[in-house]
Amino acid sequence: MSDILDQDATAQLLALSTKRVSSVELLKAALARHAETHETLNAVVAADPERALERARALDDARARGETVGPLAGLPMTIKDTFDVAGMAASSGLAELRRRQVEDAQAVSHARHAGAVVWGKTNVPVMAADWQSVNPLYGKTNNPWDPTRTPGGSSGGAAAALAARVTPLEIGSDIGGSLRVPASFCGVYSHKPTWGMVSQRGHVPPHPGSHAERDLNVIGPMARSARDLRLLLSILENGPLAPRAPPADLKETKIGLWLHDPNCPLDPEVRATLETFADDLRAAGATVERIPSPVDMRALLFAYQTLLGAVLGEDMPQAFIRSLERMRFFAQGAVKRGAGPLSNAVMTLAYTARHREWLAADAVRARLRHEIGGVFGKWDAILAPITPVPAFPHDKRPFRRRALNTSDGKQIPYNSILTWIAPATALHLPATAIPAGLTASGLPVGAQLIGPIAGDGRTLAIAQAIDENVRGFVAPEL
Repeated sequence: MSDILDQDATAQLLALSTKRVSSVELLKAALARHAETHETLNAVVAADPERALERARALDDARARGETVGPLAGLPMTIKDTFDVAGMAASSGLAELRRRQVEDAQAVSHARHAGAVVWGKTNVPVMAADWQSVNPLYGKTNNPWDPTRTPGGSSGGAAAALAARVTPLEIGSDIGGSLRVPASFCGVYSHKPTWGMVSQRGHVPPHPGSHAERDLNVIGPMARSARDLRLLLSILENGPLAPRAPPADLKETKIGLWLHDPNCPLDPEVRATLETFADDLRAAGATVERIPSPVDMRALLFAYQTLLGAVLGEDMPQAFIRSLERMRFFAQGAVKRGAGPLSNAVMTLAYTARHREWLAADAVRARLRHEIGGVFGKWDAILAPITPVPAFPHDKRPFRRRALNTSDGKQIPYNSILTWIAPATALHLPATAIPAGLTASGLPVGAQLIGPIAGDGRTLAIAQAIDENVRGFVAPEL
């Protein structure tokens, strides 16, 4: 039975529909896999097996009676713990938030209506605000490839559970790389949709009960195959995508390879892995050519920091924001003296931005979104790094004291993780994260396929072609 857990969701659904396995049997296998890996990974941190088993039995009975069931009928899955689930309120890493009576978040409701059997919640950082999935409520989650390293964040528990074959599908979210970074660190797939494609209702943050569709933030699928991403997105989306096309023909696919920008550091091992991946795509018939940065990254990063700070600042304690307000004068001076877009001074200004400053950042975004449209007139997608480094060791230091170590002995700022993910996020573009290979030291590296607004079908079709013809998910040894 454990062998079926190694298959992707589409294959598991086929086994269910042909009655080679029952929903109850599949759920029990997933629960057993969770029990085997929990001590090592701590990926699934809350569970409701009794309610899940009741639903699995009901779906098995419905299928036995020949009733029409949904496209996910009987499939066990977990949900990132920033989404409300009936009986398991989103904690976002805070004990006080889980003591609520809640209904399913909109995205969870869609998955459940399609027949999914939701049985657990996966770990996150506090208020989804880090690239390490650790909090005082549930502790830290470890990477299945190396438990001394982080699986990423904020969808880190989700990515770890996927890579460990505890769950075949997950629903994550992304405002600062939270879908793409964990996918890269754990060697799985994710899709950051065009902004607004999937409802954010029931996601925490913002505060519980909010109806706001927050700027930059998106809800999207995570999986072990590109075809599973397409399946789950078709269920989660507010409106239909462009008709689901078959996988792209790589021989007719033109990809712009973006690997260099002075504002975006990149570990030599990561660069080498992506260059080898690009060579493999060329060997499969794709046109892959190096391109310069598709937008002015310095301008974009300054704008993105302001837009991001305006959103995240709402979740910060007011005492912290007041302390930053007192530092604005000094931060403004540092920026005038040349402080870069990743500096603490810029973040201070971002968290305390005035509306006029937000409007100026939004105007830069509008200009850059127009300019990048010309790039997609020539290329079907942009292939770019996701993170400047592979999964890094757990780091307990305060956020502002952290740094990332590269394989050539250098240190780069911790929030350099924002660089490569910034264009798709700030400009509301779709980006599909795919496994690109392993570094020389044996850690997964992901790449993102960035497309034009509403070009989700395009990047997903290319991702599926790559998955099925070049390179797909590789399971870590646990």
